[in-house]
Amino acid sequence: MTMRVAIVTGAGSGLGRVVALALGRAGYAVVLAGRRRGALDAVAENLAGALAVETDVTDPASVDRLFARVAEVHARLDVLFNNAGIFTPAAPIDAVRLEDWRASLDTNLTGAFLCTQGAFRMMKAQAPRGGRIINNGSVSAQVPRPHAAPYAATKHAMTGLTRATSLDGRPYDIACGQIDIGNAATEMTQGFAAGVRQADGSLRAEPVMDARHVADAVVYMAGLPLSANVQFMTLTATAMPYIGRG
Repeated sequence: MTMRVAIVTGAGSGLGRVVALALGRAGYAVVLAGRRRGALDAVAENLAGALAVETDVTDPASVDRLFARVAEVHARLDVLFNNAGIFTPAAPIDAVRLEDWRASLDTNLTGAFLCTQGAFRMMKAQAPRGGRIINNGSVSAQVPRPHAAPYAATKHAMTGLTRATSLDGRPYDIACGQIDIGNAATEMTQGFAAGVRQADGSLRAEPVMDARHVADAVVYMAGLPLSANVQFMTLTATAMPYIGRG
């Protein structure tokens, strides 16, 4: 075995793209998973030997095809970065549409669960056995923003999934950790300079940090021996409203 293999979900944009590129630079054979084939191909152009697999993480059959393709091409998996996620329209909890609630659950939580199952099965059966699953929790796994109940609920649940996976993985040398990220500069945070709703109802500009710091952290977590694990890491822009969010 000359190369470790890593899957990144939501790899076509944002943090997924930045992390995928960093893993590639660190010597991983990167599998890019996402819904938009064109975006995946654009990332793959900058990664030697990358494998782009169009994947809808909410669809069990699509997830099964992803892991079957990884098994076919690489015959093993060392790292899964569960990153795919969506924001639904901001709304107070009594005005959240059921379809938005379900869409958030399907992508942010069930999608991570399905990919975790696929990775766990591969890592448990392969030789050498084991691997690492890293979940993108977001600081919303700890404290919510106003009018974001679906997102906050799924990210709080991600913490439970991380803990359960870590526990169930112990007998099989499968480590699982979570990185909770706050205000990394991506397409999703472009509007933060114009103002973000705060707990008191006001709109205030918020600082962001370079997304490469997130990529560096994920590469560090991924590169640890399976005898060590970052269980939880919180990485934020220093001055963002997280401590004392409201």
